[in-house]
Amino acid sequence: MGLLTKNHLAVLVLHDVDEVLAALREELASAADTDRPGLERALALVGRYTGRPEGELRVRWVRERLTASGFTGPADSTEAIKALRRAEPGLSLLQAVTYAREAAAAGA
Repeated sequence: MGLLTKNHLAVLVLHDVDEVLAALREELASAADTDRPGLERALALVGRYTGRPEGELRVRWVRERLTASGFTGPADSTEAIKALRRAEPGLSLLQAVTYAREAAAAGA
């Protein structure tokens, strides 16, 4: 997810939700009656994730990385920043600190 540049703080956020929604709608249009309930449920679930701001996606990304690393303390602590950089070795110190602070401000 990280996009590294020397002088810029950047995260590449991919928004594939619209494409997934379109694919589900296409499938639903020609689905057998037995498949329709599952596709309708999937469409509703995916629809809940459309239009989320990039900051929210970055916070979720940080939380996922910290959880996967087993870290449970404050998101903006030195230990969290270290865990984040271990989880994503290409992440600069500035990026890790900025993302960790953003996650902490969001209540992570």
